[in-house]
Amino acid sequence: MIKSMTGFGRCEALENDRKFTAELKSVNHRYLDINIKIPKKLGFFENAIRALLKEYIQRGKVDVFISYEDYTEENYALKYNEEVAAAYLKHFNRISEEFHLENDIRTSTLARFPEVFTMEEQSVDEKELWASLEKALRGACEQFVESRIAEGKRLAADLLSKLDTMLGYVDYIEKRSPQILSEYRKRLEEKVKEMLGDRQMDEARIVTEVTIFADKICVDEETVRLRSHVEATKAAVKEGGSIGRKLDFIAQEMNREANTILSKTTDLEISDIGINLKTDIEKVREQIQNIE
Repeated sequence: MIKSMTGFGRCEALENDRKFTAELKSVNHRYLDINIKIPKKLGFFENAIRALLKEYIQRGKVDVFISYEDYTEENYALKYNEEVAAAYLKHFNRISEEFHLENDIRTSTLARFPEVFTMEEQSVDEKELWASLEKALRGACEQFVESRIAEGKRLAADLLSKLDTMLGYVDYIEKRSPQILSEYRKRLEEKVKEMLGDRQMDEARIVTEVTIFADKICVDEETVRLRSHVEATKAAVKEGGSIGRKLDFIAQEMNREANTILSKTTDLEISDIGINLKTDIEKVREQIQNIE
């Protein structure tokens, strides 16, 4: 089972009048790149979030969005700042004495001055918060992985189809190569007979020329390695796992063998097949970029 690097997951967790929403989305990337957007008050959870995500994700550029809503009535508490109120009153009394004014300050008036009363956010249990956040994160991750697996199945089917086509091209090249030699020998003999007329043809010389030509155009090693690479890719796709980097390397090797075949051949049919082969290898490489 292979997984695509493109995925999406979302989950909400509502517990004790607190709601967490976690959303994940990802695109292709050579390594694992996690970008987390989280409310400042929850910033101390970032390392724990990264560690949790790594349990589910190996590669890809992943954007994580976390929102938090608190519906508890006890979230904030009113605080009376006695020292601030005393400082205000002290200065009012001083003004009254210095300027011989009536001190008409009332409790309701004093209470309206800045910082006499403030709203303070109550401290919360971090373990309780993390339990709710973790529930939302794991739910989003599970959905995220499922979407990657579903896309991975489509990728695997497409890859296996292309790889089978490539094996067909290799079969054709292996079948065609001996025919090229036979055709070359026949053309060479006809040309020599035309030049010599009734004189006897040097069979040893013909054999030597054919041998030299065969050595130049021989692609046996290339087709063997190419077949091995294709079979290895098929096996890896069927086995699954985090194989994207491995397959990318194998695809580069397949492309190298195809280039060598094209550079050696003098046959138009093999050239056409070689071009088709390179085209499919490039398509396979593009698809591999989507695999985790």
